[in-house]
Amino acid sequence: MLLIFKTPAGDHVYRYNKAVVVCFKGKRKVLSTSPANGGYREDLTAVFNHDINPGAGMACKLKASTYSEHLAITAEELGLDRECTAGMGTAASMNNLAIKTQSHRNFAVTAIVTAGIDINGSRAGDPACYEEKENNPKKPVAETINIILEINANIPPHALVRALVTSTEAKSAALQELMAGSNYSTGLATGSGTDGVILISNADSSVNLTDTGHHSKLGELIGVVVKSAVKEALYKETKLSPGSQHSMLKRFKRYGLDEEVVWREYLKLREDENIVKLCKPAFIHNIHLLDKRDVLVTFCSLYIHLLDQVGWQLLSEDEARKAAAVILASIKKELDVEEKKKQLLSGGKNFFEEMMACFARVIAQAAAAM
Repeated sequence: MLLIFKTPAGDHVYRYNKAVVVCFKGKRKVLSTSPANGGYREDLTAVFNHDINPGAGMACKLKASTYSEHLAITAEELGLDRECTAGMGTAASMNNLAIKTQSHRNFAVTAIVTAGIDINGSRAGDPACYEEKENNPKKPVAETINIILEINANIPPHALVRALVTSTEAKSAALQELMAGSNYSTGLATGSGTDGVILISNADSSVNLTDTGHHSKLGELIGVVVKSAVKEALYKETKLSPGSQHSMLKRFKRYGLDEEVVWREYLKLREDENIVKLCKPAFIHNIHLLDKRDVLVTFCSLYIHLLDQVGWQLLSEDEARKAAAVILASIKKELDVEEKKKQLLSGGKNFFEEMMACFARVIAQAAAAM
């Protein structure tokens, strides 16, 4: 058992048996999404986050027929009272935990986070994966971004609920700033369908605060620590970072543009035009040489934002086409690609398919010319 942190409220944070456990040193108010002793509670003595991933490529398995019973069994295995413990499960490693604390005058906020959204990242409102039916709740079991947030101040229940809203917004802001895409739509991820959160207030504190929204200093600290901890945990778990996102292919992933799409456009070019014939490995190699070029990442970011704004109905398709034509021409000029066939943005097909095909064609020309 390893004591890895002591919170400003005096609670001990341990890491052992693939879990991180917060043991309370006094009376705490807890609001959580946990199926085991979740909701609002004032009788808990500990909370935990547990890695239930059996290994790379292996499916997470429950220790019982329900998730709540699985968590109760896990609590017992961790040496905790199952009746007085709330917990979360995840496929993320506890070795990739991020802990951030911010203090101001007589109170402090601590975020303890594990995260990873490569598989399950999604946007609120994305198409559902299943429909829960009575006595047959086939929901995914392992949370993806798990947040334990402790406030070293005495917070009433309604303010804890507002803190849940603020921390969720901070998590979504972290994903937005990383341009993390949904795996279920063309949108930017706002989280995943299996995120969990546990909020803790120090009921023994003489500091009584009631505002956890954006305008309060407490709300500011909640946003700062959660956003920072989510970013660090994502980097530790999956290497997601501003640097890793400086990539044309990663930016376009949510719109379905990848090496195969560009290769298919290149094959069309070889048929239609007098263009150098490359084997597929050599062509893909050239795409990856282009992938992180500053000019391409910059212009593809602008191009994708046009697509997003059409999807959000902030721009018309015709407005986006005109701007896209300028971007495509700029890419050709910067990469010194000869205009062998005029790009047509005519609206003759599905808008998004048309835009993807045009961009892929320009990249195919650039890769073939290298």
